Amino acid sequence: MSRKGLSTTVPQRLTPVAGAPLWCDAHDFGITGDGVTNDQPALAALVDRLGEGYDADGRARVIYCPPGIYSIRDAGTVWRSGVSLIGAGPAATRFLLSNEGNRDDPVPLAFWTTVQHGADRDRHIADCTFADFEIDGSGVGMAQYNYLAKGLGLQYVVRGVFRNLYIHHTGATGLGCDFLQDSLIDGVVVVGCGRLDNGEQMGGAGIGVGIGGWGDVERLTIANCTTVGNGTNGIFLELQKDYWPPPRGFRIVGCHSQANRFGISDWGADGLIVSACTLTNNLEAGFDVSANGTAGIAGRGGLLVDCVIDRNVGDGISMGNTPGPYVVRGNRISRNGGYGYHEHDLGHGYRGAATDVVIQGNDIWDNALDGIRIDRPMRDAAVVDNRIRDNGRRSAPACRGSGPTVRYAPRRVTDGSADWPPGGHRGKILRVDSRTAVVADNTGDELSLAEVRPDGATGWNEAVPAPGTPYELPAGPPERAGIAVNAPFDSATVRGNRIWHRDEHTQTYGLWITGAGSCLSCRVQDNDLAGNESAVRLDTPPIGGRWERNHCDGE
Repeated sequence: MSRKGLSTTVPQRLTPVAGAPLWCDAHDFGITGDGVTNDQPALAALVDRLGEGYDADGRARVIYCPPGIYSIRDAGTVWRSGVSLIGAGPAATRFLLSNEGNRDDPVPLAFWTTVQHGADRDRHIADCTFADFEIDGSGVGMAQYNYLAKGLGLQYVVRGVFRNLYIHHTGATGLGCDFLQDSLIDGVVVVGCGRLDNGEQMGGAGIGVGIGGWGDVERLTIANCTTVGNGTNGIFLELQKDYWPPPRGFRIVGCHSQANRFGISDWGADGLIVSACTLTNNLEAGFDVSANGTAGIAGRGGLLVDCVIDRNVGDGISMGNTPGPYVVRGNRISRNGGYGYHEHDLGHGYRGAATDVVIQGNDIWDNALDGIRIDRPMRDAAVVDNRIRDNGRRSAPACRGSGPTVRYAPRRVTDGSADWPPGGHRGKILRVDSRTAVVADNTGDELSLAEVRPDGATGWNEAVPAPGTPYELPAGPPERAGIAVNAPFDSATVRGNRIWHRDEHTQTYGLWITGAGSCLSCRVQDNDLAGNESAVRLDTPPIGGRWERNHCDGE
């Protein structure tokens, strides 16, 4: 299936193989686009015909699908090298996937996989472009979840291009392609995919890319994409085998991930570059580095730079079980419902200390809990030149309410008699008898509720409560710091940070070393800690290192 090598000394065929034209109007080959006819058999036949031509003469072919609704029913199309599928633009050219006659099998528009077709390095597909069309996966239903219920599901692709696509409401991942070499995903919009995934199953993302099949380097750029309301991740990279080396070569640039479970996840790359992205309103974390993927290997060596990470329901940045290094630089990390930056232990994956993590030059403000929270060992970290203010917003005391002033809606609770501090209940669990919901944010008398799952219509785990039903909200944590060290933090540099409150006195400490934390041979220098309720709290005294020229109130 792979492209044959072309010689510069042997004359090349100037005309295509007979019967396999270089450019095809789909309507001329029995692909109707009338929304009624099952166009899958005709599409599959044309792909095979053009793929055979490419294998014979090495010249890529294009299938152009004019405006129309192309019904693809009961079977996916096995793709071939050198065959591109081009439409007249999303919403103009629409592929409607369905499987009413075959509920046991998924129906991707195109697939080429290791398990189903024997794809590998030597049986890859090459020189394929998918551009300018829509994939609607809402017609696919499954008796049991199947991770192959994708929009596009290709493995081992060389020189693949995925551009200007709108993919929505597939059962599993929208664009789920693995082992992409010298490839580009550009301007793809993915909405509401993974709708059959319970949030814990394989796949279910907007854009999901398995990595590692090509060895140490896989060259892939994901640029200018938008992922909204997908079941697991907006975008993820996932190492597929735990014995494969984490590969280099990945960039995610200028993307927007909103209201997914996780925004962007690094599950096993080495040196992933994520820049100029917006990660907002995701349910668990905006940016996630963890061992949650198939191989149980977290990313390392990555750079997260110049991003806006705002209003996620959980943490802004969740770093779980990476061995390091990692660089987090120049980001806005704000108004998240948990910690701004959270280094924590997931209980699996790499269990040693994270080494050589750099947190530099970020604006970290108005997060519900600590601005930076260290809950697993770190060594040789650098926390430098950050501006950390007004964190710890989850400061409101416990409260209850009921009666005629209390009203409930799928995503909102109002209590006309309340006078809550704005943002003071952010991230709390609201309880109404047996019902629960997570508070995304609040005003003085209204709670906004997070969706119970991505692309969902309600924030409640059960039916919406009746008006007046009693509710309760727990108290916020009593201690809330700009930087909280709750694990061994050895040989770290904490320098040049400004940690203060401007609008609300919610940060109880600028720097807090808890009883479970420790600071051995650290350099804590030139920090401005004035403007917190208390500048420093040391439940565990530091050992060694240098603590000097730190400005506190009254100094």
